[in-house]
Amino acid sequence: MCVKCAQVVDDDLSAVPLGYIHRDLRVGTQELARLRKKDLNTLFQKKKLILVLDLDHTLLNSTHFQHISPDEEYLNNQIDSTICQGFLKQASSLFELYIYTMGEQRYAMEMVRLLDPDNAYFNSRVISQGDCTKKHQKGLDVVLGAESAVIVLDDTEHVWQQHKENLILMDRYHYFSASLRSFGLNNKSLSEVKRDESESDGALATILQVLKRIHQLFFDSECHDDLMGGDGRHVLKRFAENGVWRIGEKAENQKLWRVAEELGAICFEELDSSVTHVISNDVGTKKSRWAKKHQIFLVHPGWIEAANFLWKRQPEENFRCKRQTTLHTG
Repeated sequence: MCVKCAQVVDDDLSAVPLGYIHRDLRVGTQELARLRKKDLNTLFQKKKLILVLDLDHTLLNSTHFQHISPDEEYLNNQIDSTICQGFLKQASSLFELYIYTMGEQRYAMEMVRLLDPDNAYFNSRVISQGDCTKKHQKGLDVVLGAESAVIVLDDTEHVWQQHKENLILMDRYHYFSASLRSFGLNNKSLSEVKRDESESDGALATILQVLKRIHQLFFDSECHDDLMGGDGRHVLKRFAENGVWRIGEKAENQKLWRVAEELGAICFEELDSSVTHVISNDVGTKKSRWAKKHQIFLVHPGWIEAANFLWKRQPEENFRCKRQTTLHTG
């Protein structure tokens, strides 16, 4: 049914449901392409890209009252942190913001009401579990914007199988102790030590600087000649490949190996003259000893993890492998 004139139209089996914009709204592929092109023109006139934000463990952390620990009871009278609001305010000047969560719509709307009480950032752009077109997957098909202009922030990679090129993977944000325990972590939570992440170099502050740089690269260099032909995914890839290195140590099926390759590394299991870095947790392994003998960088895995999170090659001297254990023998 047309939402303007109420006329019944033929079903389009390929139509995309956009119920978060208007109840029961479905848009055909041709019309959706037209709308996305129009939206892209409007965005680029404003010098904006699209930023899709996950809720839980990315922007916020929530828990049930019955799961509050004794050290967290003070939160019953605590005002919300301003860190997230500051992030949203700055990000909204560069991006059109969407929320995309696997949570239910009622929960999503309540969280957005807390994050954006004046409806200044998200408007109706809140996508929840019921809007997904594939089970257990998030997709940009329900985002009313061109994929080439979309950056995604999420702490969960596997829900973005079709759009990994758009994804910046966030460190999981744990504020409450119950959240840590649900992931098998036993350390003190931020709430129990009565502080939040740093306003200057916490996860949101750090990723905001990354987003600003991506925005600058896109509009200042990528698209000088043909703005409409620009692709934010290409900027993401180029930004990640700012530093290129070779490593040896991890097996090819390990996550660290895959992350290193995504950042631009060429990885080897065997050692030869082309290897520039060895990644190890133990200075006593055969490969670690080889690295020291040949004056090759010997760093622990945190070097790659930091580069992945900060989208920038990190100083090797900050990640020197110094520990010797009996866990590795060669």
